[in-house]
Formats: sequence, C-alpha cells, structure tokens
Amino acid sequence: MPSISPYEVAVVVAHAALAGIGIWLLVIDARTHRLPNRIVLPTLAASLALAGIDALAMQSNGALIGALAGMLILGGFYAVLRGMSRGGIGGGDVKLAALIGLVLGWHGWQVLALGAASAFVLGAFYALALMAFRRANRSTRIAFGPWMIVGAVLGIAIG
Repeated sequence: MPSISPYEVAVVVAHAALAGIGIWLLVIDARTHRLPNRIVLPTLAASLALAGIDALAMQSNGALIGALAGMLILGGFYAVLRGMSRGGIGGGDVKLAALIGLVLGWHGWQVLALGAASAFVLGAFYALALMAFRRANRSTRIAFGPWMIVGAVLGIAIG
C-alpha cells in the first residue's frame, strides 16, 4: 500500500476547504445574487499564500506561475466582460473569477480552459432551460457564480 505524503494531505485539505467555501458561495449567490468580499477576498489571499508555499515546498515555481497567470487571465477576462455587460457581470463575479483562475491555473492550462468554458456552457444551458419553461426571459437576472464554481469543479475533475 503506497503511503501518502504530508504534501498530498495538505493539497487534499486545501481543496476540501475550497470546496466548502465554494458551496457556501454558491448558496449565497443563488439566493442573493451577491458574492461577499468578506468571503472571496480572504479566500483569494489564502490561496495565493498556499500557491507560494507550494512553490517553496516543491522547489519549483511552475505551478505558481500558472496560478498567477490564471488569476490575471480569468480575472481580467471577467473584468472586461463586466465593463461591456452593463450590469450583467458584477464585481463579485470578477473577484471570484480571479480566485477560480488562480486555482485552475495552478492545476494547468487545460484545466483552466475547461473550467472557464464549462461555466459559460452550463450557465447558458440553465438560462435556455428557464426560457424554454417560461420561467425567465432575456432580461431575467441569473446568478452566474454558481456556474463558475461548478465549472471550476468540472475543470479540476475532468482535466
């Protein structure tokens, strides 16, 4: 039976904590259409610190560079979308995108692309289903944070 290293345990614990926070944010956003800074920003800061600790522990900065690039790319993309959307994408979505980009980028480029794309595909299917059942129209506000979180989980699980 192979032994599990303390590093592997730490990675699992960090991902479990992120999953718990993700579920918390998913519920809050679905109910209130808000992603509170008091949750997102400390989680982003802690995730940045963990990525730095990982780089030191592994004596390699490849995953850290991927994490930072993912944070800037996905956060920047959502910031552009927010600027163009006239209120469709909120500031909480932008900050959550930075957090998700950091985590997905730490896992690699394929995971980042898959997780980011999954959010849009899942959100679109949900919106289309609501419209098909006449529960929404083109102006109905739909919380996007839950789809970002589910997309991120799919990106990590599949990628």
